[in-house]
Amino acid sequence: MLDLSQFILSGFADEIDADFGTQLNGLQELGIGHIEIRGVNGSNISTLSAAQIAEVKRQLESSGIRVSSIGSPVGKIQITDDFNPHLDMFKRIMDTAHTLHSPYIRVFSFYIPEGQDAAQYRNEVIDRMGAIVETAKGSGVMLVHENEKHIYGDTAERCLDLMTTLKADHWASAFDPANFIQCDVEVFPKAFELLKPYIKYVHIKDAQADGQVVPAGYGTGRVEDVLRTLKADGYEGFLSLEPHLGSFKGLAQLEHTDWVDSLEQGGLHTFRVAHRALQAILNRI
Repeated sequence: MLDLSQFILSGFADEIDADFGTQLNGLQELGIGHIEIRGVNGSNISTLSAAQIAEVKRQLESSGIRVSSIGSPVGKIQITDDFNPHLDMFKRIMDTAHTLHSPYIRVFSFYIPEGQDAAQYRNEVIDRMGAIVETAKGSGVMLVHENEKHIYGDTAERCLDLMTTLKADHWASAFDPANFIQCDVEVFPKAFELLKPYIKYVHIKDAQADGQVVPAGYGTGRVEDVLRTLKADGYEGFLSLEPHLGSFKGLAQLEHTDWVDSLEQGGLHTFRVAHRALQAILNRI
C-alpha cells in the first residue's frame, strides 16, 4: 500500500482550470496538497510580476497548498535562439521559486532544428545548460530536467549525457514516461534503468504507442513497474500528475502534436480520472 511519506502527490493544476483559485479548490477536493505551478490565470508563471507572485503566494498560503516545483519553460526555446534573455528569465524564475518556497524547478534542454542531428548542437546545449546549472548553484533549489520531444534530452542516452556531463548535487531528472513513448524510447526497463540514479522527480503521464496520452497504467509506459521499482529502491519524493487528457488553455503551445486538436475540453473531471488511475496503481504496489 501507499506510504505517503515516500510518494507525495502533486500536479499541473492549470489542467483543472485557467483560474488559479479554481486550481487550488480542485486540488483540495482531490486531497492533493501540492501543485506544480505552470499556468496562473492564463499566464505562464515565468511572466508574472512581483506583485502577481505575491498574490499567488497569498492564495497558496490561504489554501494550504504548497509548491512542489515551478513548471518553468526554461530551455524550451530553439537552440539557435538568443540565450541571454532566456538566462535572465531563469534568474527571475529562481526568485519566484524562493518566494513560493519551491524545492524544484523543471527545465528543458532546447529544441533542435527540425531534421538536424542533435549531436551537432551538443556543445552549445552543454554550455547553455551549464550556465543554468551554475546560476542555481548554492540556491537550495534543485533543477530537474524533463525529457521532452524534440529537445536535446529527448532520448534516454542524451538525458544521461546531460546528467553525467553536468553532474551536480542540484541537477537531476524529472522522469516522464509518456514523453519517452512519443520519442519511440522504451520506458521500462531501458530509459528507467539508465536514469534511475538521477531520478528525483516523476511526472505521471502515460501514452499509447501512437503517442496519444492516456491515464497512468493504460498506455505502454509501464508506470506501475516504474513506481514499484522506485518504491523498492527507496525513492522519496513527488509524483506530479500531468494528465493531458483534455484540452486546456496553453496546451497547444506546450504540445506541438496533432492529437491535441482532437481533445475535448478538460477540467477537474479529466484531472480526477488521472488521479484515480494513479491511486489504483499506488494501491497495488
